[in-house]
Amino acid sequence: MKQVVGKSAGRWASGFAAVAVVATAVTGAAALTGIAAAAATVQPARSAMVQPGVHAPAKTATPAKTATPGYVPAKRTLKYGMHGADVRRLQDRLAQLTYYPGPRDGNFAIDTLEAVWAFQEVQRIPTSGEVGNWMNWRLAHPRTPQPLIRNGAALRVEVDLRHEVLYVYHDKRIVLISHVSSGGGYYYCVSGSCGYAVTPTGNFHTLSRDRGWHVAPLGLLYNPVFFDGGFAIHGDTEVPLQPVSHGCVRIPMDVANIFPGLVPRNGIPVYIRR
Repeated sequence: MKQVVGKSAGRWASGFAAVAVVATAVTGAAALTGIAAAAATVQPARSAMVQPGVHAPAKTATPAKTATPGYVPAKRTLKYGMHGADVRRLQDRLAQLTYYPGPRDGNFAIDTLEAVWAFQEVQRIPTSGEVGNWMNWRLAHPRTPQPLIRNGAALRVEVDLRHEVLYVYHDKRIVLISHVSSGGGYYYCVSGSCGYAVTPTGNFHTLSRDRGWHVAPLGLLYNPVFFDGGFAIHGDTEVPLQPVSHGCVRIPMDVANIFPGLVPRNGIPVYIRR
């Protein structure tokens, strides 16, 4: 285990002895052939779901001029805990748009909720976690995400701290969009070390990484990919709408199973902006 100082508030869960040995075997090829194909990787134990909150909507985005054919919206408002063919269609559409809804099984579970959050964050609509008429219209007329970096590297990671969303680009095309939770901005002291919980902004590169649970002074990091000393993009059992980490970029556990395979080597650019 590398002795890297982590900066995120990962959970010291009660079942650590059981989950600390969990490892994932993810390949970039599996991710590139379809994000959903990576769902067969090992899934670690999860904590109770974080209840969704609501963000104030930002400026309404200009919709695309044409709709993508083939998407049939649900006739009911979809929300966490529901299941059915209409949920499956939602999952298929999110995956088509490069969000990761987890297993496309017709169950509106936490993975799908987090993908819905990400979609709502990108589309600049209220992050209610529910799929009603407004979101259905956006699913048919999605706003195309604009790069944070002009002339960025063909293979890169972008993190938009303002909207709490992460993008992975391959060949200058987005292959993954994920909701994140970044530094909460609070002041903390742990083991005599104090500081503000702030995610750094700037241009970085992927550094070292670990598989499974990495033990850091501030908690547990799942499948971390480090980008600036002790800061990492890593999975966590709690990735709420609000920024709550000590400075790392938290991603959902299911996304953390495929993310390392999408950034398979050191030196890949990581651009973080607010």
